[in-house]
Amino acid sequence: MILTTAYLPEVGGSELAIKNITDKLGGFCFDLITTRSSKNLLKEEKIGNVSVYRVGGLLGLFSFLLPKNFFPVFVFLKALQLIRKNNRYNAIHAYQASQAAGGGWMLKLVYPKIPFLVTLQEGKNLDSQSWLTKFFRRFILKKADVITVISDYLAKYAKWVNPKAKAVLIPNGVDIDKFQVSNHKSQTNSNNQIQNIKTVITVSRLVEKNGVGDLIEAFYILNNRYKPQVASYKLVIIGDGPLHENLEFRIADYELRDHVKIIGKVLPDEVPKYLAKADVFVRPSLSEGLGTAFLEAMAAGVPVIGTSVGGIPDFLKDPLTHARQATGLFCKANNPEDLAEKMHKVLSDDDLKENLTTNARKLVEEKYNWDKIADQFKNLYDSI
Repeated sequence: MILTTAYLPEVGGSELAIKNITDKLGGFCFDLITTRSSKNLLKEEKIGNVSVYRVGGLLGLFSFLLPKNFFPVFVFLKALQLIRKNNRYNAIHAYQASQAAGGGWMLKLVYPKIPFLVTLQEGKNLDSQSWLTKFFRRFILKKADVITVISDYLAKYAKWVNPKAKAVLIPNGVDIDKFQVSNHKSQTNSNNQIQNIKTVITVSRLVEKNGVGDLIEAFYILNNRYKPQVASYKLVIIGDGPLHENLEFRIADYELRDHVKIIGKVLPDEVPKYLAKADVFVRPSLSEGLGTAFLEAMAAGVPVIGTSVGGIPDFLKDPLTHARQATGLFCKANNPEDLAEKMHKVLSDDDLKENLTTNARKLVEEKYNWDKIADQFKNLYDSI
């Protein structure tokens, strides 16, 4: 039995990873301790082979005063209760070296013989975070017996922080069956009028690190400098966040309201239908742990453009260095001019697009399939 801890206030990378992995590991049982972020969520429920326990969400005064800081204590206390009830766990597995892992760290002090695993999925620039965040992350990781990471970038960081721990690279994945390659093709009418709409898409939380502002500026350049005779361009932005209003103002300033649409946050199951209508996926990230949204676009047969930061080089191979094995194009960070040029390159070259999408889909099937990732976790759990 595995005791899993995770801070999950909303659907994100950690929640999707936990669900997809545990659904495919029928030979294991999991107790998951997470946050209760809404009154509508049950304190306890059974989901598949996972018993979910939600704690610390409705704390009255404490909910107003830094509730995340109290969360490790509630994780620890709930875990003690479960350990007394179930006698023992084979391992403690914390997702992210933050609040939930803090509870795992305390459990490791009390039960030093239980293996302590931490999964790193950090997407922010690790060096630019506050000294306090960096201190506690390192503090937790130094207590881990095993550190699983979703990219080579994070693997190097984990080995630097704790050389004694076993570092295992197991990426997040994609549900291949949900992201089928679309036969979507834009068409012109018999009079050769503009009906051929080329769609640029991004699936990104609207925060500084995802470079959506740079994308809007690059789209403005694309729409004015590279506009073809029998086509028009459209930019679809899936996601929400603190920069939403600022980005809407930027769209208005560029007079792009007829061409750019911020859809907002959508459910994960709705993402495939938007990708099916897209001609290129773009996210000019300033930092990235891995970038699951890229992998989903690749699975859907949409060519991708990204920056060479964080975990993106693990799966994005540029034609300049990998020729026939290329899976996407790199653009320069903080450089809308270069991004506009790369978007034009993909949108105007059908042979390039075909090569990129074929290689990308093959890579996702071989390396980022949840079935294969679940097997890697099975082997890891068996080994401890």
